[in-house]
Amino acid sequence: MAKKVLIVGGVAGGASAAARLRRLDEEAQIILFERGEYISFANCGLPYYLSGIIAERESLLVQTVQGMTERFNIDIRVNSEVTKIDREKKVVEVFSQGGSYKESYDYLILSPGAEPLRPPIPGIDRDKVFTLRNMSDVDQIKAYLLAEKPQKTAVIGGGYIGIEMAENLSHAGLEVTLVEAAEHILAPFDREMARMIEKVLLDHGLQLIVNDKVQKISHRYEADNRKVIELQSGSTIEVDCIIVAAGIKPDSRLAKEAGLSLGQGDAIAVDAFLQTSDPFIYAIGDAIEVQDFVSGTRGIMPLAGPANKQGRIAADNICGRKRIYEGTQGTSIIKVFDYTAAATGNNERKLRQEGIPYIKSYTQSNSHAEYYPNATTLTIKLLFTPDDGKILGAQIVGKEGVDKRIDVLATAIRQGLNVYDLEELELAYAPPYSSAKDPVNMAGFVATNILRRDVKIKHWEELSQLQQEEITLLDVRTNLEYRQGHIEGALHIPVDRLRKSFTKIPKNRKVIVYCKAGLRAYLACRILEHHGYEAYNLSGGYDIYLADRHLFNQGMNMNEQMTEFEDVSND
Repeated sequence: MAKKVLIVGGVAGGASAAARLRRLDEEAQIILFERGEYISFANCGLPYYLSGIIAERESLLVQTVQGMTERFNIDIRVNSEVTKIDREKKVVEVFSQGGSYKESYDYLILSPGAEPLRPPIPGIDRDKVFTLRNMSDVDQIKAYLLAEKPQKTAVIGGGYIGIEMAENLSHAGLEVTLVEAAEHILAPFDREMARMIEKVLLDHGLQLIVNDKVQKISHRYEADNRKVIELQSGSTIEVDCIIVAAGIKPDSRLAKEAGLSLGQGDAIAVDAFLQTSDPFIYAIGDAIEVQDFVSGTRGIMPLAGPANKQGRIAADNICGRKRIYEGTQGTSIIKVFDYTAAATGNNERKLRQEGIPYIKSYTQSNSHAEYYPNATTLTIKLLFTPDDGKILGAQIVGKEGVDKRIDVLATAIRQGLNVYDLEELELAYAPPYSSAKDPVNMAGFVATNILRRDVKIKHWEELSQLQQEEITLLDVRTNLEYRQGHIEGALHIPVDRLRKSFTKIPKNRKVIVYCKAGLRAYLACRILEHHGYEAYNLSGGYDIYLADRHLFNQGMNMNEQMTEFEDVSND
């Protein structure tokens, strides 16, 4: 007898599960319920429609009801909300425009997704305070922009959606203020890497407020009819409209009312087969709790790629192909004006939280061969285990080539590779695309130098403590670089003159060496070690030091400065 499978929710997970089920079982009865009008739309593309980068609304519709019905023979019911699950009778209740009815099932797949988080801020439910999650939301915002032509807006939340909204509203001609309650934007990134993207936002004219919470939203009933945002610091912001992008929460109401087990943050708990506490009910997508691939802990990681894979796996298991979901490693990427930032695996905060020992290293490499025009810098942060160099996480910021490097590193993590393996990877090379030693190889070289003890390192956050000891801080950059900015108290000796200047460096002190990015400091450390000094490379160099100190935000035009430095630096 043919099995009957009900799917609650479309978009990435539900639509993927439905299509996979049909490919595996031509006889199955498959019914997909979607409470909205659209079964599959590109929710990640919604901000780009607001700016006009995606010009046609129809481009956001990945699959239509008619198209999917004809190709896969699936009973698709839009504007139909499943309101209750009777697990004992294996029946769901459905509310639609025609009224309520019941539908039986053999198996049920829950793919309800997540809903925007609306913090308990007084005034957050006023008009002209928007969230963005679906086609209805984007239509509402687009109509408002066209009709009222606002001049100023604020985006509350500095995550991926918040930053994409801020950029695209800026492209649409609005003055944008981005407000983030945490100490930096982009939670998957560590502080010094996120600072680089904060600088990009500032360079493109956005106002940025971090480490400050929104306390209240009020309405000013005057001629301009503006909103007033009151911050914890006492500052206020006056805008025409507000976008709330403070995160999302799993839509697990249906599962909770059915008595299914829930996990962290009320996400639906599932096993490795994506089965809930009821063996006839599976759950996938943004609503479920997943296992972190690196740390092994459980949590919420709402990403489109994993949701699609989960849909396929749930369908396989219903059809008798026993497959497990091996976890989510959080690989993600974001475009921020002319820059790209990407991350995979765990960051420092997560590793510290879970008590996982790690070492970190930084490299700054050209996106392609330096002699080929228009090479740009890629900053790569690598996190790895101290014993065997197993890769735990990576973060990259740059203008081009970020995507392919993060994908290589994400694959390395998934396959359990270590930093020694990165040295040996044979990656495609031609001058327009890379260098003979690809940035991923370079990240491996630097990390293995640390593990092999070819160089000892210190980090930017250790400087304040180190400067209280008997140390010599040595700047080995050029005269021009030193004049344009340096760490206070540093002795300046360009690396090419180092061998003739040992008398200036006390031998009874640790020597902390820095350059722009790390290469010249590494060479200097090797020279000093051979001559009896205890030398340490300041990992990531002056660039990372500046990023963390947030000097980017204090009027320094680092783009111009870095261009000058590139002309005189061998890093």
